[in-house]
Amino acid sequence: VVMLTTTPRIAPGMILRMYGARELDQSEAPGLYAVMNELAERAGLAKAPMLYYIPSKVMNAFSVGNRQGSAIAISDGIVRYLNWREIAGVLGHEFGHIRNNDLRIYSLADMLSRVTSAFSLIGQLLIVVYLPVWFFTHQGIPVLIIMILFFAPSMSTLMQLALSRTREFAADLAAVELTGDSQGLAGALMKMEQYQSRFWETLFLPGRKVPEPSVLRTHPHSAERIERLRMLGE
Repeated sequence: VVMLTTTPRIAPGMILRMYGARELDQSEAPGLYAVMNELAERAGLAKAPMLYYIPSKVMNAFSVGNRQGSAIAISDGIVRYLNWREIAGVLGHEFGHIRNNDLRIYSLADMLSRVTSAFSLIGQLLIVVYLPVWFFTHQGIPVLIIMILFFAPSMSTLMQLALSRTREFAADLAAVELTGDSQGLAGALMKMEQYQSRFWETLFLPGRKVPEPSVLRTHPHSAERIERLRMLGE
């Protein structure tokens, strides 16, 4: 509770400037702002998020802030390689995160993970201190408690990753609700997957990917997200 109430509220613009982003004026991107304003109205936000541009060829978009004040950053790769339908789907996904207050949920999950790690470390230190007492008094060692303290941080991290993947699915669903189009975001995900494949994977292992355990991913597999989006469109 203390951590939640004392954590400083950082302005979205300050966070985005750390990524080298700059705010786009409405005269620079009237089409993007038209989409943003329409999505903000459909999402029930008091005002549309600020729009920022990142000069990177990597296709990426993310949002910061909450329903009261937020911003969305899109990369140069998004603008260059996606069509309007796909851009609307990507923006709808980010509006879903904002509408669902996902950043607040992520912050809470991160704080709980840090608290779990701190308590686990304290518990392990106490066990080391009391180990000689257990040894000389021939008392039983609480193996279960030791195992819980040892694995608690790892389990907390895995649960945090699972939460992130769940919120991504929820944001995909929100994008479909806000845009009325499931194929726009699906198409964007397909292009992102193609353009952002590692060069050596494409060159030496065509059609194959380096395996990554699902439980260690912050985002669901693109193929799974695309399949769900296509099912929503049927």
